[in-house]
This record gives sequence, structure tokens and C-alpha cells, in this order.
Amino acid sequence: MTKTGVDYQGRDLEAMSAAVNYHQWILDEIQPFLGNSVAEVGAGIGSVSEMLLERGVGQLAAFEPSAQMFALLQENLGGEARARVINDFFSPSYAGEQFDSVVYLNVLEHIPEDGKELAGAFECLRPGGHLIIFVPALQWLYSDFDREVGHFRRYTLGGLKSIVAGAGFSIVRARYFDIAGVLPWYVNFVLLRNTMGKGSVALYDKVAVPIMKRVESVLRPPLGKNVLLIARKDAC
Repeated sequence: MTKTGVDYQGRDLEAMSAAVNYHQWILDEIQPFLGNSVAEVGAGIGSVSEMLLERGVGQLAAFEPSAQMFALLQENLGGEARARVINDFFSPSYAGEQFDSVVYLNVLEHIPEDGKELAGAFECLRPGGHLIIFVPALQWLYSDFDREVGHFRRYTLGGLKSIVAGAGFSIVRARYFDIAGVLPWYVNFVLLRNTMGKGSVALYDKVAVPIMKRVESVLRPPLGKNVLLIARKDAC
């Protein structure tokens, strides 16, 4: 389905395509809440979409408003019978689907009216369904790179919980994620004003992520480079 042509070049997606361990870490955390029918908002080129399908998702509706990204998304998911790709924003007009989960992985920060967006997601979920959000954290880490790739904000744990609760959800779990990434991000992007490179992402993914995955499975960090939140639409 093609409806819109948002101009988004996806340079951050290209760099993050090297973060295989990082994405698998996130998916390990969210898999129990996915269910069978999943809406992935801001699917980009389909890197995470493919991982979701590998995790056994029965039906995936992959929404991507960017014309540039959508062409690659179609190419990557075109042969998958369980996936439907949609060149559009996610909205309550799809509420008839009644998804088991709605997933925003590094997407909500790109949306100007995040509270309104989540209210729409609430309408599109079946009772008992889950909202899954992964976003960049800590506004003092906001950099030129954030601005260049279209991030309107970075989140605090409390701030995100408040927005989600305001949209009608009950919080299931929420935590800071990847404490080891805070200092490198601050130095590299805030102080030095560098951009994200695929090589540096791959190195961090290979060396730091396996260690931090084990550490944070035991010790929940007091802060982190990201926030991971799971919420539920309670039955009326």
C-alpha cells in the first residue's frame, strides 16, 4: 500500500544495521509481549521486521511513511507471506486490525506529537494487547546527530511512563537500557559532534553489548542511553 512520500534518508538506520547483537538483546526483552499479530511502526528498511518474523510472529503489519525506506522495505519483505508492508503513518484508521502488540523501536522520538500517537496506538490494540517502546534517553545526551536524523527529543524514564499512562495504558515494566553507552555517546556525539559510523557501531555491538546484556539482566541500571517500556491495554 502506498499513500505518502515522507522524506527520510535513514542514515541512522544504515549505521544501526550493524547492531545485530543490540537488536537481538532488545528482542529478547520484548518477545514475551509480542503476541501473534504485530504492528511495527516506522519499520524502515525491514531489518527489525525480519528479526520479528524470525521470532515467530504470525502476522506483521510493517508501517513506513518514507518513500525511500519503503522501497527497500518492500524489497526485503516482499517474499514473506506473513508480512504486509504499508507506506503510511500508523493511525486509528487501522483499529479494525486489533493487533496483539504495537511496536515502536527507535521511532517515537521522530514523532512530533508523541502523546497523540500513543492514544492512536491504544485504539488499535485488542484488550490485553501490549505497547512496546524503545527510545533514546536523557535530554543532556541530545546532539547534532539527533537533530540531523530527525529526533525531536530524548526521554527520561519517568517522562515516558507519564506519556504512556496518559494515553490510557498500564505500565508493565520500564527501565533504562545500556548504561555503558552513555559516556561514549556523550563524548562522541555531544562533545566531539561526530556522526554515527557503521564501523564504530559494529565494534560496540561485538565487544560491549554481550557483556552489558549479562550485567543488566542482573543489575538494573539507574540510567542508560535508552529507555525500554512495555505497557498493556487493560480489558474494560
